[in-house]
Amino acid sequence: MNRMKERYQKELVPEMMKELNLDNIMQVPRITKVMVNIGLGEALDNPKALDAAVGDVIQITGQKPVITKAKKAIANFKLREGRSIGVKVTLRGERMWSFLDRVINIVLPRVRDFRGVSPDSFDGRGNYTLGLREQLIFPEIEYDKIDKIRGLEISIVTTAPNDDQARLLLQLLGMPFRKG
Repeated sequence: MNRMKERYQKELVPEMMKELNLDNIMQVPRITKVMVNIGLGEALDNPKALDAAVGDVIQITGQKPVITKAKKAIANFKLREGRSIGVKVTLRGERMWSFLDRVINIVLPRVRDFRGVSPDSFDGRGNYTLGLREQLIFPEIEYDKIDKIRGLEISIVTTAPNDDQARLLLQLLGMPFRKG
C-alpha cells in the first residue's frame, strides 16, 4: 500500500474528524481522482507534438492518456471541430496516490524559486487545480529526449463540500501552500 494512502487512513482521517467535528467516517473529505491535462495549441501545425505529449504523460503518470478534440470551431485560432488539441489522463486508486505522493514530495520542491502553491486555486466545490510551467521537473522526463517545454495542469478532485475542508485535506497531505 502507498505511504501517503496509509498515512491518510491511519492519521489524517481521525485528525480531520476531530478538527471538522464530524460524527461519521464517511463525511471525511477524500480524494476521488487526479486529472493531468496538457493543452496543445501547436498540434494544429505540428502533428508530432501530440505524440511527444502522449509520451511525456505516459512517463509522468504511468498510464496512457486520451487525446482530446476540439468541441467547437474557432476561426481566430484556425481551429476546426474535431481536431486533436490536447491529452488528458485520469488517475484513481493506487496510481493516483503514488502520483500525488511524487508531486508533493519530489516534483514541487524541484521547481525553481519555489515559494509554495497558490492557496486560492480552488473552484468553490472543493477541487484544486495546479498549473506547472514545464514537464522537466518530473524526474522521469529526460532532458535530452524532449522536443519542447510544455506546461501541464493537475486537477485534484475531492469529496469535500467546500474549499476550506479541501484545503485542510491537502495541507495535511503535505501540499506546500504559499503563506499569506
